[in-house]
Amino acid sequence: MSIVPTLRLLKDQERRLLAGHDWVYSNEVDVHATPLKAFEPGERVAVVDHRDRWLGYAHVNPRSLICARILSRDRARPPGPALWEQRLRTALTLRDRLYAEPFYRMVFSEGDALPGLIVDRYDKLLAVQLTTAGMERERSDLLAALEQLLGAQTIVLRNDLRARELEGLSQGIEVAVGEHPGDIELPEGGARYRVSPLSGQKTGWFYDQADNRARLARYATRDRVLDVCSYIGAWGISSALQGASQVSCVDASAAALERLTENAARNGVSERIRPLRGDAFEVLRGLRDARERFALVILDPPAFVKRRKDLREGTPAYRRLNGLALDLLAPDGVLVTCSCSHHMDRNAFLGTIQQAARRSGRRLQLLETGQQGPDHPVHPAIPETAYLKAFFLRALPAD
Repeated sequence: MSIVPTLRLLKDQERRLLAGHDWVYSNEVDVHATPLKAFEPGERVAVVDHRDRWLGYAHVNPRSLICARILSRDRARPPGPALWEQRLRTALTLRDRLYAEPFYRMVFSEGDALPGLIVDRYDKLLAVQLTTAGMERERSDLLAALEQLLGAQTIVLRNDLRARELEGLSQGIEVAVGEHPGDIELPEGGARYRVSPLSGQKTGWFYDQADNRARLARYATRDRVLDVCSYIGAWGISSALQGASQVSCVDASAAALERLTENAARNGVSERIRPLRGDAFEVLRGLRDARERFALVILDPPAFVKRRKDLREGTPAYRRLNGLALDLLAPDGVLVTCSCSHHMDRNAFLGTIQQAARRSGRRLQLLETGQQGPDHPVHPAIPETAYLKAFFLRALPAD
């Protein structure tokens, strides 16, 4: 077993790791005993407490606020190809149990004990994100293990995300294995969608909302539906297939709405889909001014709170968006509202919606709650992994 350098923590800074968390912050390191500048970004280290008690193997990055991420707590199982293979097989075992078809998030970073690695599976095509300097250094071994385990014919690296910038890494998109994949067809909920893993948002699809979209059938309506931040149509087309007379789909991206229109035709619901391009707030104000009303409104916006310091501006944005949605809801209508901002916790988000309801003169009943699907497993000791919140709410006139 090769010797790895040591990263020593200050006194009492090991408590969070002992409780199960996997992150070490730069201000927790004893930089006199183990200077951070002495390490290369992505280097493997052995983390110890101030008394040299063993805590685990980690990837280190002196350029990042999260300067180390635990990979293994077993001293006899250091990072390397054998560990990556075992972790990937464990992840696959869960997905094989959950899904009849190979379309899901295959690896969810810390949730699957592979911090810095995201893998979305589209059968024989994998869309991979390497979000840390450590996983970037392991790239060759990781891709080889994924290719062998899953029989992948194409692996796309979607490294065009801001997290890499914070790690001091370059951003870009490339085909690492196989040839340019073009579009692929994805099944979900009895529908089929054309998806672009190489050029779509994130990795092309939002698997995390699949279970919440399945819940939508319970609230199906034959009346009008409004789908805000619709992307390429997952919520809206599901609503049309469930019998909605008309679904207005709002998105700022012309390319997304063009793909949504194609997907509507693919599923035989073109005549009931109305694409509306523009800023969500502006479009909703226009619909309100035109006195349009909807029996079901779905809000699935991008994160308004990407950093903790964004709460001051992001919280009012959620309140305004939900207030506009409530103004557009018909009496006894249902609001499905989501947030993927992990810095805004569940209670704060619900409280923000309640504030919007009071301002709109509505009384809410919380009918059902949702989170990301089980292919995005939550690490109980890492609250940051529980990022997605979905509320199904009935809106009634205020008493």
